[in-house]
Amino acid sequence: MCGIIGFTGRLQVADILIGGLERLEYRGYDSAGIAVRQNDATKIIKTTGKVAELRKKASETDDIEGTCGIGHTRWATHGGVTDINAHPHVAGKVTLIHNGIIENYKELSAALKDKGYTAVSETDTEVAAMLIDSLYDGDPFKALKEADQQLAGAYGFCIMFEDRPGEIYCMRNASPLVAVSTDDGAFIASDMVALLPYSKDYFVVPEEHIVVMTPDGIKLYTMDQEEVAPKMLHVDWDTTAAQKGGYDFFMQKEIFEQPEALKNTVMPRLHNGRADFSADNISDDIFKDINHVVVTACGTAMHAGLVGRHLIESMLRIPVTVELSSEFRYMNPILDDHTLVIVVTQSGETADSLAALRLANERGAKTISIVNVKGSSIARESDYVLYTHAGPEIAVASTKAFSVQCAGMYLIALKLAEINNMMTAEEMAAYCDAFQAAIDTVAPVLEMDEQIKGIAEKIKDTFSAFYLGRSLDYAIACEGSLKLKEISYVNSEAYSAGELKHGTISLVTEGVPIIAIATQENVLPKLMANVEEVKARGAHVIMVTDKDMSSYEGIYDDLIQVPNVDDRFGTFGVTVALQLLAYHVTVFRGYDVDQPRNLAKSVTVE
Repeated sequence: MCGIIGFTGRLQVADILIGGLERLEYRGYDSAGIAVRQNDATKIIKTTGKVAELRKKASETDDIEGTCGIGHTRWATHGGVTDINAHPHVAGKVTLIHNGIIENYKELSAALKDKGYTAVSETDTEVAAMLIDSLYDGDPFKALKEADQQLAGAYGFCIMFEDRPGEIYCMRNASPLVAVSTDDGAFIASDMVALLPYSKDYFVVPEEHIVVMTPDGIKLYTMDQEEVAPKMLHVDWDTTAAQKGGYDFFMQKEIFEQPEALKNTVMPRLHNGRADFSADNISDDIFKDINHVVVTACGTAMHAGLVGRHLIESMLRIPVTVELSSEFRYMNPILDDHTLVIVVTQSGETADSLAALRLANERGAKTISIVNVKGSSIARESDYVLYTHAGPEIAVASTKAFSVQCAGMYLIALKLAEINNMMTAEEMAAYCDAFQAAIDTVAPVLEMDEQIKGIAEKIKDTFSAFYLGRSLDYAIACEGSLKLKEISYVNSEAYSAGELKHGTISLVTEGVPIIAIATQENVLPKLMANVEEVKARGAHVIMVTDKDMSSYEGIYDDLIQVPNVDDRFGTFGVTVALQLLAYHVTVFRGYDVDQPRNLAKSVTVE
């Protein structure tokens, strides 16, 4: 969630910090601040609102020169959106920024009060700063190790100590940090996107480690102060991918990047009519002797799991459960060595999904993750990882990451079929051909942008909307509804069409948009019967389908006709059409498509 940036070296730091925070704006935030070390003093500037306000405030501030500093964008959790609650926070000799949540901050605050500490903010972060200061006797390692033992929750810290000029100390538990070293100095951030102007080589800070940044470079230590060599990674996508490239919004750009993202994810893994994971170093053994598949994920990624459940159960007859990661470890799940747990996450740092993965590992299940970010915590802790190749996704609302997550589920289904002899060679080859054909339909759907924009204008003023689908289409409806809800603020819900009569139809009134999805031939007559019911009650029906609708004219008001594909692969073209619909509704309503209110890109706390 929160954005973190830090630098110490031979360059003026204020512009580096503010520029880094601007590149991290997509993560979601409501206040921002920087701290610049100046000889024996530290200059702090912070404000509510956008980074542009921080930049303006900094430009109006005299004397913010310095070559060491830290910066932060805050997404409010503990305490309201105020200047005082914004980071950085100061306690004694400690200046600190923090991504995460300290769960035991109240208990710590009470104990620190007895030691003479009184918080001026409402935040858990200031309590962490006070704790570290109370433990600090001139030895940063000792203070941080003791603090780590006392803190409960998730945290990524960057800390400047008053008597250690030019140095920044960092440590993490769950909340991500990445680090870069160049001839100009040392950089740290919560996301590599912030550091791309300086280097494409980086390392992910491991949990329960301490990073020491000086103008001469970065050193990584265990909590026992043993130096270890970091595992270096390289950004393998073009750095211009993190720029708008002429589009009005990042979300718009990312929708139009889907043909390339899908091909990059799928085509290298289809070989001679089968799924080939050899380049991923994924052993076939993980797919053997499986009698139960569990998909665990959050939000959009969970909808990719619903797509996977339909696919695996209908094709392979293996039972699949899809569980929200936030509930998974509290439900005492039934797991054993015949269970395959698939964790789906864009960032690889989603706190609830990471906790679910760890439980699965503890219970002896086989684990594989579908992840977009190399070196992320979930990627490192899974038995195997299937990386998607979407490139950076900057808009908060996921588009191309969802499509490639679905593609990952299709690939895993094919591999399960092969390893467990559930499909013949001819059937697998036909599956691969249909898969490729479905991906090829995405570009033609993007060419329907103006038509979809016209339909979006008709429903732009609605208060609520409903998405209907059956079978695979219900999973697609869930994702389509979420897209509209999270960026346009329309009160949108998805329903399995057969459930209309069990309460939901009472909400259908004159003019209410009903987006009906139809890619499954075997349930098409049933779906259209449901559509007739809402049409009879005055709904504005938008059909999104790859099927021939000539027999149903007059039942719907608008038609988004995508290219026809094999029923198993209706996901891709329809999903893109629904993304465009949500995008255009939001633009018509005048909202920020890339940064919807109250939302964060990567949810790194529970």
